[in-house]
Amino acid sequence: MQTHLARMAVAAIATLSITTLAITATPAFAQKKYDPGANDKEIKVGQTAPFSGPASAYATIAKTQAAYIKMINDQGGINGRKINLIQYDDAYSPPKTVEQVRKLVEGDEVLLTFQLVGTPSNAAVQKYLNGKKVPHMFAGTGASRFTDPANFPWTMAFNPNYKSEGRIYANYILKNHPNAKIGILFQNDDLGKDYVAGLREGLGDKAKTMIVGESSYEMTDPTVDSQVVKLQSLGADLVY
Repeated sequence: MQTHLARMAVAAIATLSITTLAITATPAFAQKKYDPGANDKEIKVGQTAPFSGPASAYATIAKTQAAYIKMINDQGGINGRKINLIQYDDAYSPPKTVEQVRKLVEGDEVLLTFQLVGTPSNAAVQKYLNGKKVPHMFAGTGASRFTDPANFPWTMAFNPNYKSEGRIYANYILKNHPNAKIGILFQNDDLGKDYVAGLREGLGDKAKTMIVGESSYEMTDPTVDSQVVKLQSLGADLVY
């Protein structure tokens, strides 16, 4: 898991580097007309991540990105500008994310937020960032609500779409386990609900007969033992 997260982190920061290079090459930058968070010497980028709390494993993403950005800065930065990555811990708690993102925007005056980690965390600040017209770039989530340019033009998600992933899993199940009795165990937020929706879409008419039950959990739950027992009691022989 750690290797997978690190690879995703590097991919995201590489994309950020290309995007930032494109931004700094625009006529506005050439004429020295900068938005808050950018000047001739640096570009301020803000990020929240769960350095503590129940999802602290995902801090690997932010730590890897900080190391990669240090390498970029050591090599001269982007168009001569260093990336000033400002990171705060939100413990995967949406109220804390709101507090920290407001600090990044109104206190640190970052040019953009980058790869805020977590679906509930990003959901908590999506409206705020769009209202402030601060780029909400490469949000660390694949929930479908983050690909809505008509209503949230300043938001861009990074992860693969969770509904699409759900449909892929459904195709695999139909091909390899056509008689499965599926028990669904999902995180009770946009992330989990999108995966469930994608699975149901992929199974089509067979969803009614193949899915024997669903059980949700919260990120703060110490275990999911009771949910698993429930699915087992419903006759599930494949847990999704």
